[in-house]
Formats: sequence, C-alpha cells, structure tokens
Amino acid sequence: MTDSNQPGLFDSTPPDGDGDANAAITLARYAEQAYLDYAVSVVRGRALPDVGDGQKPVQRRILFAMQAMGLAAGAKPVKSARVVGDVLGKYHPHGDQAAYDAMVRMAQDFSLRYPLIDGQGNFGSRDGDNAAAMRYTEARLTPIAKLLLDELDEGTVDFVPNYDGSQQEPQMLPARLPVMLLNGASGIAVGMATEIPPHNLREVAQACVALIKQPQLPDAELHAMIPGPDFAGGGQIITPAADIAQIYGTGRGSLKVRARWTFEEMARGQWQLVITELPPGTSGQKVLEEIEEITNPKVKSGKKSLTPEQTQAKAVMLNLLDAVRDESGKDAAVRLVFEPKTSRVDRDEFVNTLLAQTSMESSSSINLVCIGTDGRPRQKGLRDILVEWVAFRTHTVVRRTRFRLDKVTDRIHVLEGRMLVYLNVDEVIQTIRESDEPRAALMERFKLSERQAEDILEMRLRQLARLEGFKIEQELADKRKDQISLQELLDNPTTLKRLLIKEIEADAKQYGDERRTLIETAERAVLETKVLDEPVTVIVSQKGWLRARQGHGHDASQFTFKQGDDLYGAFECRTTDTLIAMGDNGRVYSVPVGGLPSARGDGQPVTTMIDLESGTRIVHTIAAAPESRWLLATRGGYGFAAKLSDMVSRQRAGKQFITLETGDEMLRPVPLFEGATHLALLSAKGKFLVFGLDECKSLSGGGRGTILMGLDASDKLDQTVPIGARGLRATGIYRNKLTEDILAGDALAPYVGKRARKGRQLDVRPKQPVLSPVLA
Repeated sequence: MTDSNQPGLFDSTPPDGDGDANAAITLARYAEQAYLDYAVSVVRGRALPDVGDGQKPVQRRILFAMQAMGLAAGAKPVKSARVVGDVLGKYHPHGDQAAYDAMVRMAQDFSLRYPLIDGQGNFGSRDGDNAAAMRYTEARLTPIAKLLLDELDEGTVDFVPNYDGSQQEPQMLPARLPVMLLNGASGIAVGMATEIPPHNLREVAQACVALIKQPQLPDAELHAMIPGPDFAGGGQIITPAADIAQIYGTGRGSLKVRARWTFEEMARGQWQLVITELPPGTSGQKVLEEIEEITNPKVKSGKKSLTPEQTQAKAVMLNLLDAVRDESGKDAAVRLVFEPKTSRVDRDEFVNTLLAQTSMESSSSINLVCIGTDGRPRQKGLRDILVEWVAFRTHTVVRRTRFRLDKVTDRIHVLEGRMLVYLNVDEVIQTIRESDEPRAALMERFKLSERQAEDILEMRLRQLARLEGFKIEQELADKRKDQISLQELLDNPTTLKRLLIKEIEADAKQYGDERRTLIETAERAVLETKVLDEPVTVIVSQKGWLRARQGHGHDASQFTFKQGDDLYGAFECRTTDTLIAMGDNGRVYSVPVGGLPSARGDGQPVTTMIDLESGTRIVHTIAAAPESRWLLATRGGYGFAAKLSDMVSRQRAGKQFITLETGDEMLRPVPLFEGATHLALLSAKGKFLVFGLDECKSLSGGGRGTILMGLDASDKLDQTVPIGARGLRATGIYRNKLTEDILAGDALAPYVGKRARKGRQLDVRPKQPVLSPVLA
C-alpha cells in the first residue's frame, strides 16, 4: 500500500504552489498533478469504503435514492431500472451497468453477510451466473437497511450538492452499527486496495459496547469477542487464533478457509461425502471444473505430453473418486456429493485429497484499508476501525440530540404562546379584531415572539376549547421533560454512553443472528504422495541445480558441478520431506524431495520445477523435516522464526512469505537446532549482539518479523547464529593462519543484551570471522 501521508496526494494544492492559474508549468509536473487528482477521485469517489457507514459512494447513493423513492422494507418493489435511473439522474454520473452491478451485489445473500436490498427476480447465483437485465428485476430495501437510513432526517450528517447542484445528497449515512465490518468490502483503487471480510453482527456490537465501557480494553478480550470473520456462505477458518489476532492487529494477512461436510451412510455399507458449505469465492461449479481438469487433464502450452504432476494427480483422484454431482437447489444452497470408488476408501484420505486438489480449501486475503474519520485512506487494525466508528457514532448521536433538542425547544416556545392565548382568550380575540396589524399588536401587548404570534394567528377557533387547553398544558409538560433529558445527554458524557450502549444492544437484539463460519484450528490439507521414506542428501549448487543422493554422511568435497558452478549446500533429510526455494522478492516455492533427480547427473535447475516470476531469482534453498525451525533474517536487521511446514505452498507459483523493504536482502536461513537458547548476530561493521531465542517472534504466516538488531544507517546485518550452552566459534585468518576462537560463558556474557539493541564491537583474533555454533 502506498503511503497515505504522501504530501499533496490528499491535499488540494496548486501545481506551482502559488495559486497563479496562468503560471507556466512543465508537462511532467502537470501530468503528475493530474494523475494525483485522478488517484484521489478513485480512492475517495469509487473504490474504498468509509469507516463511518461502510459504504462506497455508489452504494450510499443507491440506498439514499431508494429511501427517497419510498422503497422501505414493507413497500411494493419497483423495477430496478427505475432505481438505477434515479441514482444516475440525480446523484451518480457514471455508467448504468456499474450502478446496477453494485445494486445486484447489495442484494445477493451469498455476497453480503447482511444484504441491504431485497431483490425480486434473478439476481445471479453462487456459480457466477449473471443477474437478469435491470428491466426484469425489482427491488426494495431490507429491514436491516434502516440501520443506515433511519436518522437521515434528524440532522445527523451533512448534505452536499450533487454533481450538477440540483439536488442534495448525504455526505455519509448515519450508521447505527459498523456496517463496514458487518458486510465487508472489496475494491482496487490507485496505489492501494482493500479486502475487508464480513463479521457477525452480535460479536461486533458486543465489541463496540465493550470499547465504549472500557476504551483501553485489552486486545486479548477484544479478539475473544470477535474471534474472526463470519462469511456469508459459512465454511471453516483453520488459521490459529494467534495468527488471526496478529492479522487484526496489523490490518493485513491471509486466512485459510475450508469447506464443511458431512458423511451420509447409504445401503449395504456404502457412504458418500456431502459438502454443505464452501469458502468465500468458491462455488460448486468451480469445484466441478477443478475435478474435471484433474481427471481429464490437457497438455500444457509448450509441452508435448502431460507433466508428471498432472499424471500423478489424475491417478490419485481416479483411485479414490467414483462420481461427483451438484445437488444444490432451493432446499440446499450448497450440496456437492462425492461418491468414493469403494466403501473401503479411507474417509480422511478421501477428504484430504479433495481439499488439497481443489479450492474447497483456499486462502482468503485480509487488507483492512478504508477512509478514516479524518478523510484519509489508511490501513487500520480492527481496534482502530472500531474506535473510529464509536467516535463517528458518538458524533452522530450528539448531532441527533441537538436536532431533537432544537425541535423540542421550538415546540415549547410555540406551546407557551398558545397557553398565553388560552389564559387570555377574550383579550387576544379583541386585539386581533381591533388591530390593522394583529401580529405586531399581539407581540407588543403580550410580549410574544414573531414565531408565537404567527402561530396564534393561524389557530382555528376549535382550538380555543377548554379540552384543547388541557392538551396544550399536558404536551407542554411532556416537552419540558424531553428538553431536560436531551440537555442531560449533551451535558453528561456518562448518560450519552448509556444511550449509545442501549441503542447498540437493541439493534443487535433485533438484527443479530448466529455465527455461520466455524473457527477451529486444523492442519492444512496436503496431498501426500506415496514415497518410500528413505534418508537422502539434497545437493544444491550455487546456480540453483538440484539433485538427490541416497543416504547421509557423504563427503561434500567429492561432489562435482558444471563449469563455473559450485556447492551452495548439502541437506541431509528424508525423501518424504520438502525443499523450499526462496526468491529475492520474499516468495517461497516448494519442491518435494522425493521427486528430485538422481545425483548421478548434474540434476535440474530449480526454475524448471516451479513457476518463477519474471525478473525474480532464487537466492536461498533449504531442505529439512517439516517440523524443523528456521531463522529467516534480512540484512536490514529484521527477522522471525518459522517451521519449514509453514513455508510449504501447494502452488507451483509459490506464496509470499517474507516481507522485504526496498533494497533489503535475505540472509541465508539458519536452522534452530534443539538445545539452542540464544541468537548471536554480527553486523558488517563488527557489532555483535546476543539475546535469548525466546525474544525472537515465530510467524507461521510469514511477514517482516521484528527488529533483531539495531543498525546504523551505513551498517547491515551480516551473520545470524543460534547458540546453545557450548557457545560459538569464530573462525578466520589471523597472522596468515586459520584461527578459531571459542566464545562461551564469561567470554560471551559482555555481548548478551536485549533484542533490537546495537550490541558492541566483537573482540576476537580473526578480523573477518565466520561464526558457527559449538555443537559438540
């Protein structure tokens, strides 16, 4: 995401800074300013939702236009074309199809967790079928849309002129709940994008109430109230709770979501697997197409035959699956039926294979970018969004209270004038009859205001009856009570908070429902290839050629390579393990060790086994057991720990795992061996720091990590070494001889500190030492 604080991007400044419209500017400067203006227009006017009402401009205008047309939940629906015409003609000078598409999405119960429009007719399907043309469909608002529109006429928000100045439209809708979190949002702007998942109404309301009561609510309690997204189609989130909390803290990350299923028992011991819920963005049609692609693969472009991966995937699937059909319909929104080859097929293996090879288990991105209360787009954490919405709601309630107080005060003023008439009815009538200017006469005789005098002159004679006097007296007493209570809201923050909480809880009770998406941690489904489990040594060359040699304990000096190439590393592992290749952009790629070529030849380049992005190169490679832990650090001083299994990707295109700043580079990953208690770090300028391994954060989902070592602007991190009780060795040339210094115990103590410190100059004999742990 681009920096939203970039000067000039969200501030209106003249190109040359002096405001002179006739000043000459360069074409480059003009183009830059014009593009920035365009960027602001797209960000604010189209792509990003507002934290206050959670709507993009087109959605806001559709809702406002439908309310103005009287299309409340109980009203008779009208043709969608009428709504679109009103929206375009009065508020939204863009394409009709774009407005209709936005309207269709607001009516789809599989797209929005809480649909705001009640669509009549064909509004599309989960399988990607388009909605019918707008001349065929009809629409009206849903009951929950009242949360956005009910208080529009009570002075809660500002109104601004429309595009041609002929109409007034709301700058914001006075949302009674944080709709942006309830329904989520998705959009691509200029230089930034947003992907906000939907959440459960009751959970979000509970969190808002808790933050109103306790603004410093601990993050742990907040995340306990909102444990994760609640997708419209249900499904199961298998990402650990700690990772979800981290995503909510930063506002960015990725969740693993899978389908939910049941087993149905059939006659004669047979059974079938029934998928009842799918992850977001996945449809029954898409799953069927994926199954078809696996069981009837096509030769890839540029290839003469099927790849080994295609052949293997086909064999595995046909060995387990006999038939699949989509039985979804009115009675069941999602019902995919999978029949096994025989009843003896292992059920767990059957499910795992389907999840691993289709989008029934997939990733769901989260990028909480929105326009804040300050009008600037920014990536925000969950707490920031809730706090800003509470501030927005407090402001709208204060404005509503002032509006109501003004109306009540005005009514009291009028009633006081009427009461004066009732008490002096004969004199008032005589004054009116005898005066050429009765309004001025009444004002002078009875000390009335112009507003009161005008009201008295418009009264009918029937309103002078005794019963009417009692009604005026009773209404006046009621209005004065209302005036006191409204003034109390404005004067007493505690009373205002109680009202906020009461209204939020009432709305949650009226519109809330049960959570649909199950949150339960589970291991990712990985297609397990039947490979003989044997010890093997993976040989990696500096130019990225891979090969495998049976057994362990080989002499690395005996390995041969192509001319100009040399050994990068030899990894002793098992044939069932995975090799991880790391690109210079922080992306990681997986290659099964069991499928590597034999060491009898030169092997194959790793680039033939993965889909490497253009302009990217592989900089590091590791191969080890899934549970092995590794330290991933950069020359900029950042790093974190992760298991090798965390880096595994099912896609040949890999996945983004390490966040690198511009100009930063990865250091070679180092294994965190059993018994390691500390991390030792050495900078290029000889600064040395040792701190406890427990201070290094573990990130299963990857990221940038934390600062491991504080570095001067001209310094870089050079080496990272895990160490145990025996300390470490510093090896290098001293007086023309290979020299080795051991640092352990008291010799190491002066360098021990806290993570992110700068350390102190390393004092060993070798001037450019290579550090390694002492293991034995």
